[in-house]
Amino acid sequence: MDDPSATSPQGAGSPEFSIQDFRPQGSIQGPMSSRPLRIVLPGGSGQVGQVLARHFQERGHHVTVLTRGPYTAPWQTVHWDGEHTGPWTEYLEGADVCINLAGRGVNCRYDAANRQAIHDSRIGTTRLLGSVIAGLAEPPRVWLNASTATIYRHAIDRDMDEATGELGGNELISKRRRAPETWNFSVGVAKDWEAAFFEVRTPRTRKVALRSAITLSPTPGSAFAVLSRLVWLSLGGKQGNGRQFVSWIHEADFARAVEFLIAREDLDGPVNVAAPNPLPNREFMAALREAWEMPNGFPAPALAIAIGAFFLRTESELVLKSRRVVPGRLLEAGFEFEFPEWPEAAEDLVRQWRHRND
Repeated sequence: MDDPSATSPQGAGSPEFSIQDFRPQGSIQGPMSSRPLRIVLPGGSGQVGQVLARHFQERGHHVTVLTRGPYTAPWQTVHWDGEHTGPWTEYLEGADVCINLAGRGVNCRYDAANRQAIHDSRIGTTRLLGSVIAGLAEPPRVWLNASTATIYRHAIDRDMDEATGELGGNELISKRRRAPETWNFSVGVAKDWEAAFFEVRTPRTRKVALRSAITLSPTPGSAFAVLSRLVWLSLGGKQGNGRQFVSWIHEADFARAVEFLIAREDLDGPVNVAAPNPLPNREFMAALREAWEMPNGFPAPALAIAIGAFFLRTESELVLKSRRVVPGRLLEAGFEFEFPEWPEAAEDLVRQWRHRND
């Protein structure tokens, strides 16, 4: 018999540790936002890293991206392998901010090799950084570490904030079905990721786990580009039954939220980084179609999504799991979203896409 009590409300802290134990000791003299900062982004060569690097570089901060393959950019790029210490550690000494985004992409089939890579690229790099930061003479004053809104359960019934949200794992997703094993894998990685982040004591470094929703940017290869292509092909109807919620955030608000968290020295622990108004998939896709002036779109039944995911070497969880995540702590702290509603965000992203490609 299925047990409907499989989940428990644990949203306010990490799965294993009390956030109170890891707050930096002593006060910091003067706000960090009042001067140019030294910001280090391990694993910052992907879409989200580029968004943050560009945002902070344009505002006069000194940005260093740690990457396996250094590239030409307006900011500094330094080699690291994410597994061993090396000369890259010198860039963390005396830095103001560390924003760790390292992790293998999840747009793949969850076979044994990919699961190991997904897990190790997150937990291993986080533990490596924890060990390095704990041993620095002048460690960063704040360390923001990527996490994911996927840590919460499949939720259609209510919003998931940091205080009352229920972490996922083997939850019921219908009267007779529990979450698929692949969903449980993703939740397990998220829990291990945050546990690794908080397990090392860094008394002089404030820690924030970024439980981020999908960040939407008007750039080729991004999630927005993939969804837009479906719309262009008249395949932008509801996905599955369309009732599953989509949590999202515009790239501008993501960068602004990270900047806000850096400046707010009273905030630590897990923080949901998502727009305040998640919406059902059918409404999400309808608004995107309207933004692209494509009124019609064929729906994609769950079975078709599962089959398509198999042949595209990805997982249907990315579309079918309901993520109804809201930014409780950001809103309570006074953060104001530029794009709180998806229709306006979609219109802006489409406008930017067209401007870049005209």
